[in-house]
Amino acid sequence: MNPWVDAALVLLLVLTAGGALLTRNLIGAVFILSCYSFVLALNWAWLGAVDVAFTEAVVGAGLSTVFFLMALFLTSPEEARSPHHRGHWLALGGLLALALLLVRAVKDLPRMGDPASAPNAYLSPVYLQRSLEDTLTPNVVTSIVMDYRGFDTLIETTVIFTAGIACALLLRREH
Repeated sequence: MNPWVDAALVLLLVLTAGGALLTRNLIGAVFILSCYSFVLALNWAWLGAVDVAFTEAVVGAGLSTVFFLMALFLTSPEEARSPHHRGHWLALGGLLALALLLVRAVKDLPRMGDPASAPNAYLSPVYLQRSLEDTLTPNVVTSIVMDYRGFDTLIETTVIFTAGIACALLLRREH
């Protein structure tokens, strides 16, 4: 992995997130968030998680943009000025505290690709050795997603379906 590409992708993520927060035009913010999702999808692809990258591109950059635009066309495209700014500072403080906690937690994670990490040392060999025998599926990725982690996949699918139904209900128009 090239650290310059990593740094460039993270910088683009920070710039697009900051741009979405600072713009007052809500339609512009939606398009900047779409760019953020696209850069995040590039980041996932660079890290080798192509399935997550594809999902981020479809849901984050695609569907979310469409739903946000549909919601904005039902409302005003400009953000209303809030007379109360105290809550903004409290939210910023909470965000900074969360960022510090996450940065602190990162040092406890194993290095990417570390063969001595718990998933690589104990779990992956079992999946690779027993996949065909346990699931009768020659594709290891399919056996992991659909058999070994079937409940997780079912719950993720249920969450996405529920979110889609909620968006459809929020955006429906009464005739």
